Amino acid sequence: MPREVVQPDGLDLDTPGRRDYWVALEHGTMWGTHLIPVTVFVGNQAKPGRGLVAFGSTHGNEYEGPAAIKNLMEEISADEVLGRIILIPVLNPEAFRTGTRDTVGADGVNLNRAFVEGAGRQPGMTGITHRIADFVRDFVWPHVHVVLDLHSGGQQIRFDLCASFHPIDDPELATATAETARWFGTPLVMIYQNRTPGLLTSEAERLGKITVGTELGWGEAVLSEGVRYGRQGVLAAAIHHKQLRGKIQPIGHHAAGTQKCAAIVDFDCYVPAPFDGHYEEVLLCGNRVRRGDLVGRLHDFQRIDERPWPVVASIDGVVVGQAWGARVRQGQFILCVGVEQTLS
Repeated sequence: MPREVVQPDGLDLDTPGRRDYWVALEHGTMWGTHLIPVTVFVGNQAKPGRGLVAFGSTHGNEYEGPAAIKNLMEEISADEVLGRIILIPVLNPEAFRTGTRDTVGADGVNLNRAFVEGAGRQPGMTGITHRIADFVRDFVWPHVHVVLDLHSGGQQIRFDLCASFHPIDDPELATATAETARWFGTPLVMIYQNRTPGLLTSEAERLGKITVGTELGWGEAVLSEGVRYGRQGVLAAAIHHKQLRGKIQPIGHHAAGTQKCAAIVDFDCYVPAPFDGHYEEVLLCGNRVRRGDLVGRLHDFQRIDERPWPVVASIDGVVVGQAWGARVRQGQFILCVGVEQTLS
């Protein structure tokens, strides 16, 4: 059946069954609308405020999440759904259309910085990106307690494939979040800083939701391994948090017992480029390093006879991420080393 086009208040997130929508948010310049694909499964045991949402394409040039979620739209059977599952493979359709991290074809805003006070309502914050944040706040958050935001590195950075979350003070929520992250099966579980304003995941965590992000690929490709981990993570979360009937087995590094956990909370973890240049990878992501170990080289081809600048680990830990595209800008983080943590 064709998708039903509705405004946000036309979404039915309570009646049992499956429904497929285009959620229409008014276009700012074209006589038309931005259309966000939303698929809703509701089972007979659905409870108010309980459910799972999986987002893809919060950034428009990250594709493993959209691919995994789109595939799950066909794989999940409505008959097996116990609670509430909301699948949004492309949360930011305008950025996805242009294949860009930010919504450059419209307001130029980064959706993963748009979850700020007044988004979508106050003057200066009524472009499509802030209105998407407002839509999520008003029409998605009240119906879910598990939030999965599937990201990739785009063109800028290559991560060791990971599931991620912020430091969490509540011990019960921290345990549930870490266990949900582990089930993705990725080589790395990453704990990252929570100082950046406007993150989708930060707001979900503040609301007490079990919230996991990911980095499932790089280079604006669709990495098969990343899609596999994304599928696994969404299904495992849906099953373990009693939204979907069934059993699921661990995969990848979760099954093998080889997952690393690393924290990139402190600024010392990051190495910014001291000048515009070209980055050469020496060590792969996922390697353990000691402070001072050479991980990469930064070349200045305008000074062709000068030796490259050594990019070294500033702390002991695990190489979590490094520049993907060769060309880098001054100030861009070109290396990130995480402090290894114990996975309980």
